Amino acid sequence: MSRPIPASLSAGRRLPNIWDGLAIACVFAGIVALVHVTPETFMPIDAPDAIAVSLDPSNLPEYAIRTTLRMFMALFASLVFTFTVAPLAAKSRRAGLILVPILDILQSVPILGFLTFTTAFFMGLFPGQVAGLELAAIFAVFTSQAWNMAFSMYQSLTTLPPDLVEASRAFRLSGWQRFWRLEVPFSMPGLVWNMMLSMSGGWFFVVASEAITLGDKTWTLPGIGSYVSVALEQRSMTSIWWAIMAMFVVILAYDQLLFRPLVAWSAKFRMELTAGAVAQDPWVLKLLRRTHVLSVVMDAMGGLLQRFASLRLELPSFSAQERHDEPSKLGDGVFYTVTALVVGWAVWTIVNYVLSQNIGLGDVGEAVLMGFYTMIRVVVLIALASLLWVPVGVYIGLRPELARKVQVVVQFAAAFPANLFFPIFVILIVKYHGNSDIWLTPLMILGTQWYILFNVIAGASAFPGDLQEAAKNFRVGGLLWWRRVILPGIFPYYVTGAITASGGSWNASIVAEVASWGDDKLQAHGLGAYIAQATTDGNFARVVLGVAVMSAFVLGFNRVLWRPLYAYATRRLTL
Repeated sequence: MSRPIPASLSAGRRLPNIWDGLAIACVFAGIVALVHVTPETFMPIDAPDAIAVSLDPSNLPEYAIRTTLRMFMALFASLVFTFTVAPLAAKSRRAGLILVPILDILQSVPILGFLTFTTAFFMGLFPGQVAGLELAAIFAVFTSQAWNMAFSMYQSLTTLPPDLVEASRAFRLSGWQRFWRLEVPFSMPGLVWNMMLSMSGGWFFVVASEAITLGDKTWTLPGIGSYVSVALEQRSMTSIWWAIMAMFVVILAYDQLLFRPLVAWSAKFRMELTAGAVAQDPWVLKLLRRTHVLSVVMDAMGGLLQRFASLRLELPSFSAQERHDEPSKLGDGVFYTVTALVVGWAVWTIVNYVLSQNIGLGDVGEAVLMGFYTMIRVVVLIALASLLWVPVGVYIGLRPELARKVQVVVQFAAAFPANLFFPIFVILIVKYHGNSDIWLTPLMILGTQWYILFNVIAGASAFPGDLQEAAKNFRVGGLLWWRRVILPGIFPYYVTGAITASGGSWNASIVAEVASWGDDKLQAHGLGAYIAQATTDGNFARVVLGVAVMSAFVLGFNRVLWRPLYAYATRRLTL
């Protein structure tokens, strides 16, 4: 019989210790930094220094806090969006027919397109205040994060193993319980990796998101992105190096404090854990486990979350497979009719507006031609990135220790804005009289190629160890191992990454096809440059036309290539 723990010893375990002091100090430091920058959000736009940007490096800590705060607010909104839209698209056949194409279109809309359409709305919520500009910038960052995360969870829910679904039914879990106890945990490993990449994607577009234009007025919000923009305009290489160092420090900080613990936590949701697949806990988790007071607080919060997930709430059953009945032909007819009418009305509204702005068939033809230029770049770059990063991602993903080491390196590489390469590309192209259509092309893939690498790493990390052992015991190796073992296992993850990388490359074209360094400006032929030039000229009709053509290209590309591959992965290659 075990001996009871003395009351004095039990009470001593609840007293704060040195680790509590360190953890609480970090928390309070974050609160102080947040309180320091928050009042500036509600200042009038016309107030002195409200939106002024200085290249003095001493301002970079404050700029870094403001930029990071915008990104985490956008990340929280992206999580809410993901947990709402992805399950609906995965569980409802009819909702999926609408939501998946909408996500395809939205991930292709350039960030300048979102800013053009939404700035007036957000500024109207807080007239004359910096808060309106902040909301516009946060929404712009949200548009660079949400679609990737939604596609990741959608992929996980559509490839949920049938035996796990049957087990949830055998245990009579309610719809609410199954969502939080089965579906969310199953999708968590891939979602965490895509959250990291979404944060990096926000950094990639941070220069554009912190420059808000409405009509003939442009406001620049203080932040690292605006700091980079001013440095490029003034040809200050010293300031650019300061910005790079600030970015590295910030990315390293939230990787250590947030994402490494999240990756370690999400590892327990893998379908199985072999002896060699368990990675060591990061130092942050070890520190938190050594605390006394914070451990009690976290245990209490965990208990509340457990009760929240255990509520017996019955969610609507959307899928025909769950209801064990055939889809209603009448319902499908009504659904398709209404959808066709709405799509027709939207297309007619866009066409009517464009035609009313003296945009003729020649302008439409020019936009379509520019779209083909950009499409060729996207196809070539995605193919090259796949050949390079699929083998690398598999090698890293099958080695948890290595994956943990390269995690922050890949995050930093993915976060590196293409604008920071402008000096190198512009100087070399001008000096050697290079072709802008060719040598500006790599800028499109700098930030988006990592979607492929991250998703392949996530797929390889989630690959069941027992299948690896079976392949090893049967001595399956070489090309046969790639064709029959690992590629089928990671294929759904790869397709998710390739879809997002493809859409992100179209989005990045607006940054990559126009490069400037001081007075030197280079422009390639493409739809991104077309939209960027229309935005600079304040030609709203051409912006609408360019965005519409880009959305049509991406939607057609996904319908012809990526979606059939995704359906094949879901139907034939689910483990």
